[in-house]
Amino acid sequence: MALAELSPPIVLPWPLRGGLEAAARALFEPDDRSRTDFSRPLGEPALVAPDSVSWRVFKNPLSLFIGGVTAVIMELAEPRVRTGVWEHTTFRVDPVRRLRRTGLAAMVTIYGARSTAEAMIARVRRMHDSVAGTTPSGEAYRANDPQLLNWVQGTAAYGFLQAYHAYVRPLSPAARDRYYAEGAPAARLYGAAGAPRSETELEVLFQRTAGRLQRSQIVFEFISIMRSAPVLPLVLRPAQHLLVRAAVDLTPRWARTILGLDGHGLEPWERELVRQAGALADRVVLASSPAVRACRRMRLPADYLYRAFN
Repeated sequence: MALAELSPPIVLPWPLRGGLEAAARALFEPDDRSRTDFSRPLGEPALVAPDSVSWRVFKNPLSLFIGGVTAVIMELAEPRVRTGVWEHTTFRVDPVRRLRRTGLAAMVTIYGARSTAEAMIARVRRMHDSVAGTTPSGEAYRANDPQLLNWVQGTAAYGFLQAYHAYVRPLSPAARDRYYAEGAPAARLYGAAGAPRSETELEVLFQRTAGRLQRSQIVFEFISIMRSAPVLPLVLRPAQHLLVRAAVDLTPRWARTILGLDGHGLEPWERELVRQAGALADRVVLASSPAVRACRRMRLPADYLYRAFN
């Protein structure tokens, strides 16, 4: 990637570092059954290489939170996806656990050893085999429909990348295209063989799907849940409302108009505040984070992802 050299990592004092380490473990270990050791098996590669754009982007917890909210807003705009998510998951009754399990799946897809990631994706596909139904308007859907999977994969990729690009570090067009291409192998495993492999293909997906998107009270309910659910560590909880609005701000303007979200974004000074926080978060090396543990698995220094871009 043709980008400027990164700022040096930040070494935090122990009390703060210990709290953030505990928060990171809680975020990606929702229960005993879900624990994943990203540091094993030693030397086994992931689905994506360590020198990828993806490994740089997914290491930042702040942009991941923002981008994940953006992705779900866009997913819920599609009526079949919305009905499947709202009727077949625990999001409404236990949003924190649901978000953590979704976050863990994203981390395993990017940083987990290939064997671990492939096994997890196969389990997800088997679970989705039984998810089917009818929307309130009478339209049939099934979770493993390739068309819906392409939308979910495309909007997720967009949310995570756009959050990093807007609130952490601008990426060149070539780097952004490389990021989408890097996600293609995992997308195929999920069943989304038509997921976008470049920003041009993403734009085609948006244009093709825009006519299907609909305003729904469920989108506003989701945003309300994200503002109040205890997702972030206690010290960051006051900023959660701001970060959710940052996610709304990343939703394409045409989609915000369809969903009735105009005016729910950020003021310019708030946008700059989020950028500063995102840039700071990108320089903090946490030993418990999946990114750092995956670097250890690949016999790379803990601060490998915080050095100069290639």
